[in-house]
Amino acid sequence: MNLPSSDPHTDPTARGRAAFELSQQGRALEAERAYADLLRDAPGNVEALNFLAIRAHARGDRGEALRLLEQARKEDAKDLATRTNLGVLYREQGKLEQSLEALSLCLDVPAAESFLPRLRLAEVLQSLGRHQQALPTYFGAIWAAQGRGLWLDGATTPPELTALVLHAMRYVEQGRRALFFSMLNPLRDRYGSTALARVEKSLAIYLGDLTAHYPEPKQRPKFLYFPDLPAPRYFERELFPWYAELEAQTDVIRAEMLAALGEDNGFEPFLGHVDDQSALQDHLRGERGTPAWNALFFYRHGVRYAENARRCPRTVAALDAAPLCRIRDHSPEACLSVLTPGSHILPHHGVTNTRVVTHLPLVVPEDCALVVGGELRRWQEGICFSFDDTFEHEAWNRSGGTRAVMLLDVWNPYLTEIERLALTDLIGAIGDFNRAADV
Repeated sequence: MNLPSSDPHTDPTARGRAAFELSQQGRALEAERAYADLLRDAPGNVEALNFLAIRAHARGDRGEALRLLEQARKEDAKDLATRTNLGVLYREQGKLEQSLEALSLCLDVPAAESFLPRLRLAEVLQSLGRHQQALPTYFGAIWAAQGRGLWLDGATTPPELTALVLHAMRYVEQGRRALFFSMLNPLRDRYGSTALARVEKSLAIYLGDLTAHYPEPKQRPKFLYFPDLPAPRYFERELFPWYAELEAQTDVIRAEMLAALGEDNGFEPFLGHVDDQSALQDHLRGERGTPAWNALFFYRHGVRYAENARRCPRTVAALDAAPLCRIRDHSPEACLSVLTPGSHILPHHGVTNTRVVTHLPLVVPEDCALVVGGELRRWQEGICFSFDDTFEHEAWNRSGGTRAVMLLDVWNPYLTEIERLALTDLIGAIGDFNRAADV
């Protein structure tokens, strides 16, 4: 059971703050008396009701604990600490459905703020045999807690939670492995295990069962590493026979881009999409003036931007004729990417080497370059190239004009067709699971 934190600048009153401080100092009996005094004058004080319920529970008086917590819920039906404490108490009494109802409130609160009730909720879901729900709920709780430096070891895990946290970790480890490997069964049955050997190895690396051995230290996928592939920084043109058809549309695509730029509508910062947890200055620097890396997206995480597509119909037709990497809610990403004068995209890594990034340069002033894994390349208007963005890479525009390219995701050309089918199913399933876990 847990106690709501006290904010000294708002309610509760000074008496409540004093009682809370006593509890934090381990002076439980004095805190109990202080909260009991407060409750006599303020019968609806939720913090006092929760603390006194915790004390009653510690003495073995579950009936009194339940009475106090139900009173607290009447005062504030959405108080998360109250609902968590009720959920724990109901579960101890074997009232699993009531425990589930009390704890389900935590799903309306981000996992980062509700990892403890989510852990308790997962425990109840497992007891009810709802394993498909319990698994992502356990995972989300662990992920959020560890993101705050908790539940990493004995020193960061409260003793009363140690057994449950260890159980949750074992449950998640076994459950995720079984879930994701089962996604490959239909293809395994159809094509055999040999055809999926590299996919299974990639999944084992993702789950932490195997260690990734990167060909070079500058390659570091942020999400999924697919092993045993050739690992050039830039790929040979011969691997992409469709380049010529796309390059033939350069003038048309450039014209639509310039028209869209002239309207000054639809372009948005590319950053913020890269990593919402990172500050802008971690990704972009202005070597003179304010930097800007903007994009007119046609696809983002596999979602089509219909209004932008309407504004640039011939561009989108050219894109759709290319063999884009299509994975539900993940890819493709396709856009017109604009880098203003003096802007420097700082070194970073992409998410997976299962797909590669293709550029069709449209407007290229002097002194613009891309560096992938330490190898510099300059764009040439109308000439496509593809690179593995899981290598550390950066780009800059040191000219006085704007640089513009069309960017699109395609499959890594060294994957087999069966591997692409398997990855489409597997990555989609991982995404579904992570959304269910609020990760």
